[in-house]
Amino acid sequence: MNSNLTANPKILLVKLSSLGDVLHNLPIVWDLRSRLPNAQIDWVVEEGYVHLLKPLLAREGFQGIDRIIPFGLRRWKKSIFSLDSWRQFFAFKKDLQQVSYDVIIETQGLLKSALVCALAKKSPNAVVAGLANATEFSGYEPLARNFYSQSVQVPTQCHAVDRSRWVMCSAIDQPLVTRKEAPQFYPNKFIKKIPKAAVAGLHSPYVLFFHSTAREAKRWSNENWVTLGKELASRGFQVVLPWGNPSERAVSEMLAAQIPGSLVPTSFSIEQAFSVINDAALTVGVDTGLTHLAAVLNKPTVEIYCDSPRWKTEGYWSEKIGNTGDLQQPPGVEEVLDATSKLSAQ
Repeated sequence: MNSNLTANPKILLVKLSSLGDVLHNLPIVWDLRSRLPNAQIDWVVEEGYVHLLKPLLAREGFQGIDRIIPFGLRRWKKSIFSLDSWRQFFAFKKDLQQVSYDVIIETQGLLKSALVCALAKKSPNAVVAGLANATEFSGYEPLARNFYSQSVQVPTQCHAVDRSRWVMCSAIDQPLVTRKEAPQFYPNKFIKKIPKAAVAGLHSPYVLFFHSTAREAKRWSNENWVTLGKELASRGFQVVLPWGNPSERAVSEMLAAQIPGSLVPTSFSIEQAFSVINDAALTVGVDTGLTHLAAVLNKPTVEIYCDSPRWKTEGYWSEKIGNTGDLQQPPGVEEVLDATSKLSAQ
């Protein structure tokens, strides 16, 4: 144990975005709790992802995060000269500095995250730990190292969950957490109490198709989605095609027009996504945040990798997750169908 740590240290996690990155950082909350059960654990996150963390707030017999500190940088940047934006920034700073932290763990390796570390109030001899190097196919800004007291070298090919664990273990001077200690994401008590999905037109059993992602090269072809959808529809599943913006909705509607009995639902929030995913018989999706949400909820999930390395974010913690394809090796329809059949048979 870090000799500077008390039995109840105050710890700040800094992982601002995006959806998948925040999800893959969740296990270090429980890793810390198992080693420092009396610690105060706070987390700074972009305001759009606060709902991902709320289920970890201390309640109902388990203790996860003590405090969520929302960060509005994405919104503030859109009106950087607005007096209101600056008022909100200083309100954030005041909120952040309510606590003097003994350990700050920054697992993003970006300048904006490092600046949050700089703004945080620190106790004498506080440890500020962050990445010393980039991992392949991940964003990294070397200037961020200037804001750490401890720069942590990680393997260049390192799963997102494992990378966070490297930094966390170094920060508290503990042996590295290996995959033998399976990552925990959301408490089972929370998952069991997720309410039923309230989306018009859904009927069970249904399959979610998360076909869209921010980077076009990571998409699976529309022809493949239609072929897969027709086959699953013939097996009695309703195919549901969510969307997040007008262009994604247009693709969903185009696919739905060719898949019998399919549904393009109304737009739903991240908070509602928990219910929609939890009630699904199966989720099939490309390398994107909502696909990873299905995987961390331990729901039957087929992940499709087309232009990103599988080792970086694949769901390795459950037999309910089928990983297909790889970097510049998109899977064929038969491979994905085979994965769906294996999961349906469980």
